[in-house]
Parts: sequence; C-alpha cells; structure tokens
Amino acid sequence: MVDGVTPCSKCHNLSEDILCSICNTPSRDESVICVVEDIRDLLAIESLGNFKGLYHVLGGVISPMEGIGPSDIYLQSLIDRVDSIECEEGKRVEVIFALPATMEGETTSFYLFKKLKDKNIIVTSLARGVAVGESLQYADEATLSRSLENRTIYEA
Repeated sequence: MVDGVTPCSKCHNLSEDILCSICNTPSRDESVICVVEDIRDLLAIESLGNFKGLYHVLGGVISPMEGIGPSDIYLQSLIDRVDSIECEEGKRVEVIFALPATMEGETTSFYLFKKLKDKNIIVTSLARGVAVGESLQYADEATLSRSLENRTIYEA
C-alpha cells in the first residue's frame, strides 16, 4: 500500500481516511450495496455516474483452483454490514452482485446468496449484457450501464 492509503473500514475501497469518499457521502443510499470483486470494478461502475448506492469490495472471488476460499476475501464483513443495516427500522436492503460472469464469480455469488437468503433483503445481480468471461473493467459504458439498470433478482 502507498503511505497513508488503507482500505475503507466499511467497504474496503482505498482511502486516505477511515471511510472512503463514497461511504462518507451522505447523499448515497446506504440500503443499496453493490458487491464487486475489486476496486477496478468499483471505478468502472462509479464512472457511469448513475449508481447512488454504496459498494462492497470483496478483494477477489472464491477460486478453489487458486486456493482462495471464503475466508480469504471480505465476505464476512459484507454479511455483518447487511445485518447492521437490516436492524434499522424502515429499511429494506438490496445487495447487487456485480461480480464477473466467470465460474469463480458465479461460485462467489452462489456462496453469498446462500449466506444471505434467509435475511429480509433483496438480492439482485447485474443483467447479463456483460459477456460471460468478460471482466467488468473491459466492458463498454453502455453495456455496463444497461447491466446495472436491468439487474435481476438473484436465484440459485
């Protein structure tokens, strides 16, 4: 890490403070959390300018072939975060899976869905305008924007 730059204590984006500038923006909708693999994916969605929720950067995806399991990425902190928002009266949390359309991305989405399915939340995923096997950072803005706008209820 560069001196003075650390992961945001809430979403794991890079920040010079305890909270990143996105988490620290009061106009953001705290009840909508977009789950991304890494900071490049956050930047790709953020560059569209139309997403007003918050993010959760996993720092990777589950990949047994590479020895990456659920405890190696920021999954538990997402579950804890959802639990803390769920307790606030009148809020219905939406978790958007914006993970790669790869075997590892789908495995991570499925694992997260199993952990979140009994909570009183909405779980959606990006519409699949993003090609299977394509990284979000390489998708064009129109495709990525349509995928985000037309997200669907996630079903296992």
